[in-house]
Amino acid sequence: MSLGLVQAAYVVAAICFILSLAGLSKQESARSGNYYGIAGMTIALLATILGPHAEGYSWIILAMVIGAVIGIILAKRVEMTGMPELVAILHSFVGLAAVLVGFNTFIELDSTQFNQVMLNIHLVEIFLGVFIGAVTFTGSIVAFGKLRGLISSKPLMLPHRHKLNLVALLISLYLLYYFVESNGNVFTLVLVTIIALIFGYHLVASIGGADMPVVISMLNSYSGWAAAAAGFMLNNDLLIVTGALVGSSGAILSYIMCKAMNRSFISVIAGGFGTDVQIDSDEEYGEYHESSAEEVAELLKDAKSVIITPGYGMAVAQAQYPVYEITEKLRAKGVNVRFGIHPVAGRLPGHMNVLLAEAKVPYDIVLEMDEINDDFEETDVVLVIGANDTVNPAAAENPTSPIAGMPVLKVWNAKNVVVFKRSMNTGYAGVQNPLFFKENSSMLFGDAKESCLKILENL
Repeated sequence: MSLGLVQAAYVVAAICFILSLAGLSKQESARSGNYYGIAGMTIALLATILGPHAEGYSWIILAMVIGAVIGIILAKRVEMTGMPELVAILHSFVGLAAVLVGFNTFIELDSTQFNQVMLNIHLVEIFLGVFIGAVTFTGSIVAFGKLRGLISSKPLMLPHRHKLNLVALLISLYLLYYFVESNGNVFTLVLVTIIALIFGYHLVASIGGADMPVVISMLNSYSGWAAAAAGFMLNNDLLIVTGALVGSSGAILSYIMCKAMNRSFISVIAGGFGTDVQIDSDEEYGEYHESSAEEVAELLKDAKSVIITPGYGMAVAQAQYPVYEITEKLRAKGVNVRFGIHPVAGRLPGHMNVLLAEAKVPYDIVLEMDEINDDFEETDVVLVIGANDTVNPAAAENPTSPIAGMPVLKVWNAKNVVVFKRSMNTGYAGVQNPLFFKENSSMLFGDAKESCLKILENL
């Protein structure tokens, strides 16, 4: 395949990726967005492999077969509850790839082929690619560990942690200057890699569990910029464009998530919004009221309006299917049933939307927090299924809470609130929820799926 044909294929692939992002922005078009992404990647791979500069086809095919087998096995085995950590570990692969590409490019660098200005630019590309890739690699591994429960979800609170981050950045800047001035040396590149690996670890370890959805989108952005840096090093225009698309879209998503959580975007980038203040999770709020599936069914029979607010607990129990059946049965009786989705419900942006779409819940009754928050006052029954931190009134009422200021679903304004939980334990943020003890709230303990099935039997 000629170079001109390869470039034309890259343009088509880039257009497919743009259409993919556009499609993924809405639930109704998400499936077609995925298809565009698959088509774009297929075109990109074929054009690269069949291009004039490709060599070692046997190694390429072997790598593709191994990668495809691993990918298919993982895709078939992973549950929706495991998607957040899968995404995190995939980001780490992108970061590691950028580091390896950087070192390989440096090893094969022939300085005689460049004038001094172009050599300096190429050295900066290598340095930044390795730095961003290393930060993404260890940061993503920490995120995977936190989501998987291998690492505590509590933020790592080292003394002077912000100053440590600043010192690491300043040293890295000096090493960049020295690396370029010395026309590149492997010791400097190895040293900055070690610093970046530690920096990436500390950056994400300093962030608390409640903010992990923002971390995932932030790492998504980092992986995009790492891919773009690899594109510069490989002189691959499509990789540059694709990395820039992923990096910018991830940054925009991070900004939207930060706004939804009342967090500072700059603080996210700096890894500095781990919770400095903790409230006592054993604080006395009064007594809670326990309910039964039969009582909840009676509440729903008498209701004219119902809002369901799902959380990660629904995903764990795989309760979305009986929830859909309850929804359909109530709607058939003329009950106005809707879903309220918090931007960070679950542990991945859009996690709940995907689960509900998987269960065939109609898109038009799935509403975002800002669209539905004012309607709780006129709602008869709210079912909080596996959600905790996203419906915690402490965010709005307790200025000393770690989640203070975070916009939440104001479910407590409804006439009746039923909270589906396995126990009275705190949520992922480790913060007790005063909602459980309010007069209009009742607790339905047990597996969410089994509870929903019992309710369904009594409707």
